[in-house]
Amino acid sequence: MPDSSAQRSFLQKHKKRQQFIRLMRIAVFLVFLIVWEISARLGLIDSFIFGSPSQVCLAFRALLLTNHLLSHIGITVFETLASFFLVVGFSLFFSVLLWLCPRLAAILEPYLVVLNSLPKSALAPLLIVWLGANYKTIILAGISVAIFGSILNLYTSFTEIDPDSLKLIRTLGGKRKDELLRVALPSSVPYLLSVMKVNIGLCLVGVVIGEFIGAKQGLGFLIIYSSQIFKLDWMILSIILLCIIAMLLYQAVNLLEKRVVHAGGANRS
Repeated sequence: MPDSSAQRSFLQKHKKRQQFIRLMRIAVFLVFLIVWEISARLGLIDSFIFGSPSQVCLAFRALLLTNHLLSHIGITVFETLASFFLVVGFSLFFSVLLWLCPRLAAILEPYLVVLNSLPKSALAPLLIVWLGANYKTIILAGISVAIFGSILNLYTSFTEIDPDSLKLIRTLGGKRKDELLRVALPSSVPYLLSVMKVNIGLCLVGVVIGEFIGAKQGLGFLIIYSSQIFKLDWMILSIILLCIIAMLLYQAVNLLEKRVVHAGGANRS
């Protein structure tokens, strides 16, 4: 009984701490909005340049009524998700290929390192010139930001597999395919989920970079267009929407990770 009461006390303290953190996060955000609005109304900051929460809300309402905003949001989310799933598929495929072919990995690894170190914003204009300004090029720009680092990280996870587990498979008469399906892939699931959490944000960044340069729709295009016509409240609104999209996509991948980990724990028990 003392142990259970101590456990309940610990859980209550932990719950109160989490509630306090959530409340403080909300309070900080509300204080920021209030200070921003008051500063704009009193002329402490130029409302034309910095905008205000009320102006952003009015811009949101105006764009929503014209049916353009949802289209821009939908295009950006679609391009981000498409590039994200393609990155996951390609990076997993090429990582497995490199693990199965050590000589190929030794040959290509320096090139992957160089391509991963290359500023991806430098690739986007080249892709636009080569492939034209269309949504496929934007998706490819999103892929280019995340694919090389994803391959390197997943391949590293394959090379760090417990050699005793692989030796056990071979001792029991298993082939390379059995090592892959029974040891390599299952043990790399946590790494894959971690890479996915990083890639979802990188793909969004790549898509926005592509939309900056050669798109006619999307929130990246809306940011560039609003800067050209000096609709800075539209620009601020677009940036806020990108932050919200990034947060929601990250939380979705984080929820997937928790479910997979919980399912794995339940299976082991």
